[in-house]
Amino acid sequence: QVQLAESGGGLVQAGGSLRLSCGASGDTFCISTMGWHRQAPGKERELVAAITSDGSPYYADSVKGRFTISRDNDKHTVHLKMNSLKPEDTAVYYCDASCISSSGSLGYWGQGTQVTVSS
Repeated sequence: QVQLAESGGGLVQAGGSLRLSCGASGDTFCISTMGWHRQAPGKERELVAAITSDGSPYYADSVKGRFTISRDNDKHTVHLKMNSLKPEDTAVYYCDASCISSSGSLGYWGQGTQVTVSS
């Protein structure tokens, strides 16, 4: 089992910045890719950014050039620095982690942190 806990959400004006953090605990030895998804009201959850265990990042087109994902494998943390925020970035942001074991791959989610961008 892996537990994920997010922090860093809040209210910010358009053009501002926020940094989200997520700490993993439990069976952290099995964690491979970590990432961030978001879900806006009335919309499906979407992948925002992900990062592999060796540090290779992936970004959704909507956040490229504005968001930066990073991770600290020793501390089992992943961060999302969000710059030039737009009202359309408003959503609940969820940290996720993939856990690889002999029986396959399992996904874990945090409880989410609200990000609100005012115009």
